[in-house]
Amino acid sequence: MIEKEPPLSRAPSPAADWALDATVTYLNHGSFGACPRAILDVQKGWRDKLEAQPTRFLGRDLEDLLDWCRSEIGAFVGADPDDLALLPNATAGVNTVLRSLRFEKGDELLATDHAYNAALNAVRYGAAKDGARVVLARIPFPISSPDEAFDAVMAAVTPRTKLALLDHVTSVTALVMPLERLVPALAERGVDVLVDGAHGPGMVPVRLGALGAAYYAGNGHKWMCAPKGAAFLHVRRDRQALIKPLSISHGANDTRMDRSRFRLEFDWQGTFDPSAWLTWPAAIDGMAEILPGGWASIMSFNHHLAVAADEMLAEALHTAVQAPTEMIGSMASIRLPGGPWSRSEATRRMDMIEAALRGRRFEAPLMMWPCPWLVDSGDLPPETEFDLLIRVSAQVYNYLGQYEQLASILAGFAGANRPQAGPAPATTATG
Repeated sequence: MIEKEPPLSRAPSPAADWALDATVTYLNHGSFGACPRAILDVQKGWRDKLEAQPTRFLGRDLEDLLDWCRSEIGAFVGADPDDLALLPNATAGVNTVLRSLRFEKGDELLATDHAYNAALNAVRYGAAKDGARVVLARIPFPISSPDEAFDAVMAAVTPRTKLALLDHVTSVTALVMPLERLVPALAERGVDVLVDGAHGPGMVPVRLGALGAAYYAGNGHKWMCAPKGAAFLHVRRDRQALIKPLSISHGANDTRMDRSRFRLEFDWQGTFDPSAWLTWPAAIDGMAEILPGGWASIMSFNHHLAVAADEMLAEALHTAVQAPTEMIGSMASIRLPGGPWSRSEATRRMDMIEAALRGRRFEAPLMMWPCPWLVDSGDLPPETEFDLLIRVSAQVYNYLGQYEQLASILAGFAGANRPQAGPAPATTATG
């Protein structure tokens, strides 16, 4: 139990403990994560052991080390370790499932208009290869309650729906989705759920056994603060025979009987550097030492900081808060005033504000809403107009004063209204 919340006015973890550039105000943990220096030192130790005796390390020691690693991760996310496959990122997990499953012509794969572009591309690929089609549930933003998200998803289900891709936490709009209600409700309709959990573990409590989703792809390098290249795919035991790794290797015809085919195929897909995976348990333990309440305190601090930043920025910019507190984790997306604009004008404004933030050494992503890739894919008409969102992240190296400084910068653009043509934006990875 958390007895006392740390003040939001100071960062619980000193900036010097992190490898981030000290001259940059970094409010973008959500895109690619960040790793403490001490954890990077642990990773170096694993790499040194690998390079000192590659044959012994990869050929004889690694299997037991991976068992230990999956055990530690499984305890954190409430999963049986044997149901976890370690991967380089959540996108690889989403692709693993969608490239493995087969569909019938006319089947429907459900996603939402808040889905991450990379994951949505994988869904489109998975549908197209078998003649299925993608159906998008339209979730409002701003949103007033989780009920709106639940109702929007369930309204898009039909007798032909076979799989639903759902974010645990959406990327652009930073919404915590009501998975605990959606997964069983979809199961009652005969629909398996693939969760894009890129932002889930470490931001919100994750209990995969209790959740019951058929598939869950989660990152360790974001909110768990493990090194880049740490991610997992959880596959429910009754679905494991369907799922094959992206790289078919020795496990496909391994005759061993002491391990499942799932284990044999996923634990070895070719020569690689496993140091990010093996450092993951140290990240779990090391982060837990930052606050007396461990991970529960970290999640609570980050949540309260994100909520405070959301409310303060919305007030400073004279815009409304876009989501209820219960749908905010450790990120919040704030709508900038003045929109919506044409795509070219939204691009011009975004470029101008991003340049100003970079000039002042601030890092926080600006994004268009609705997602412009929905126009590019034909889901929205070409004449769609866009608002601008700024997404802020909260991690234990942040404090409230940083968002106050951000607000003062953004306030200078609140009344800007100088329309002029500009190029259409290139799609970028925001994470």
